[in-house]
Amino acid sequence: MTELPRFSARNLAIGYIAVSIAVLALFATPLWLEWNRRIEGARTESLREDSQRLSEVFHRDGLAGLAGAIDAEVGRRLRSGEKLLLLADDSRTRLAGNLPEWPPGIADSPGMHTGWTTVAGTPMSISLFAARLPGGYRLLVGRDVTRFRAMESFFWYGLLGASGIILVLGVLSGWMVRRALLGEVQGISRTASAIVAGDLSRRLPIRGGAHELDILAQTINRMLEQIEHLLHGVRNVSNAIAHDLRTPLAELRSRLEELLVTRPPPEEVLGGIESAVADVDRVIGIFNALLRLAEIESCARRSGFVEVDLAKVAAEAAEFYQPLAELKGVKLSFESAGVQTVAGDPLLLAQAIGNLIDNALKFAPLHGAITIAAARRHGGMVEIAVSDDGPGIPDAEKPRVSQRFYRGDASRGTPGVGLGLSLVEGVARLHGGALELADNRPGLRATLVVSPS
Repeated sequence: MTELPRFSARNLAIGYIAVSIAVLALFATPLWLEWNRRIEGARTESLREDSQRLSEVFHRDGLAGLAGAIDAEVGRRLRSGEKLLLLADDSRTRLAGNLPEWPPGIADSPGMHTGWTTVAGTPMSISLFAARLPGGYRLLVGRDVTRFRAMESFFWYGLLGASGIILVLGVLSGWMVRRALLGEVQGISRTASAIVAGDLSRRLPIRGGAHELDILAQTINRMLEQIEHLLHGVRNVSNAIAHDLRTPLAELRSRLEELLVTRPPPEEVLGGIESAVADVDRVIGIFNALLRLAEIESCARRSGFVEVDLAKVAAEAAEFYQPLAELKGVKLSFESAGVQTVAGDPLLLAQAIGNLIDNALKFAPLHGAITIAAARRHGGMVEIAVSDDGPGIPDAEKPRVSQRFYRGDASRGTPGVGLGLSLVEGVARLHGGALELADNRPGLRATLVVSPS
């Protein structure tokens, strides 16, 4: 399979020149053919008719009558150009007419001939029709076509001039396009080099408007912003993982070292092992949460989407947490405006709603209240709102609480590693929605918004 030429300013200029010349040729060729068909055809027919008319004069009046008729005509100018006549004998000796001699290079065979001759010191381009008469006489009837040849030359010069202009414009346009593209490419290259050197804040310059390269620059800038965000996220996650894993691992090592040094009775050994297992489970839980988040953010779970009644999922989650709420003396209630069907992963949606309820239970005060409400917004989006009357979240912390491992001042003494709301936000994005946090006055209203399809 033939490979298409790569895009470049040079190839673009060559393509422009080739297409323009091809279009010019398509215009000029039919014009030239029509010129030859009409002008040359009309001239040939006219000369043939004149030759036939003079031949009839010879047959009617003889040689003397034909010579007289020729001498009478050579003194007149015709509108179509100078008429050329020659009556010669068998040896091509002139007998009458305004041609001084038989034109060199013109055969005496009957039919049309073209060539050059000189009349009264003036060179002429001529078209002649030769005819033979009885007795070996020869008759030439022709026209001076010099001005037609000048028109033809003007046509070809105009065609060559147009081709030259196209060539110059093509080369000039290619140079200008190449210069403009190189300027843009150099800007992109400088930005990319700065980013490679570690300056992640650099962005491509945008001049404004609907310029194609500006659209590309805007797309690349959005990509760079996402890359910068991800790199900062990876850096923060690495620091957070190191911080949050250090405590359980240090506790695990301390317990095991104490068992190794003190050699306590079997009952205490079993207790220490149980605590060590709990620390290991905590570490495994952190890694499992990170793996779930990675799977959600890669959209790998979209293949498991089915029709889900989100209100039913929220009701089942509320029923599951009801015993825990009763133990804490918290009133847990559920409200729904009816069936709220969406396309989604029921397990992930249930886990996200469960995380919101679990967070509300952690911070709800004794004898507090938690309300879970399922409703459909204008525009078709479905929301599950979990409201509590706890301490809430300060406005300055709301944008940060969904970051991985982030824990606010109010959550320092509560269990968890700071991945619950990150997972909720990931599930919301996977389902075309978002996690919204607002003041409940008092408390927090956390809303999981999901697209219906």
